[in-house]
Amino acid sequence: MHPEPARTPAWSPSRNAIGLWTVEGALGTLVLAAVVVGVAVFAPVPGWLVVLLAVLVVAEGVVAVGVRPRLRHRVHRWEVTDEAVCTLTGWLSRTWTIVPVSRIQTVDVTRGVVQQLFGLASVAVLTASSQGTVRIPHLDAEVAARVADDLARRAELVRDEAT
Repeated sequence: MHPEPARTPAWSPSRNAIGLWTVEGALGTLVLAAVVVGVAVFAPVPGWLVVLLAVLVVAEGVVAVGVRPRLRHRVHRWEVTDEAVCTLTGWLSRTWTIVPVSRIQTVDVTRGVVQQLFGLASVAVLTASSQGTVRIPHLDAEVAARVADDLARRAELVRDEAT
């Protein structure tokens, strides 16, 4: 990890990532609701506690579906420059990661099942560094393929120049 750069990386994840995060939030909320229903039906708990848990599940659902996906889209950023791959993640705890092109060993594109439904893919930039892998999540699949090809080509050129 490096000190914070002078400017924010230029690009956000795909707008389709908002849909993916919304679905993930809805599914998580449904799981919580099922747990609350299970507690209400099978555990001897006071009625006020069931009501409180239900209110908390609804609040979580509002945040997980209505707020968190858009906030994540606004705060997650990435950019590939001539010299490096830069990512910025997190909303409370911000994490900057900068990987020089010369340190790149491999570049992978992954498409999870849900990502495929939304036309998305993630790029993973692997280095020999102890920091490990830098991920650029939820790009349009075509953009991810172009970014990965470009980075792999540039990393190869840097290696060729060094020998």
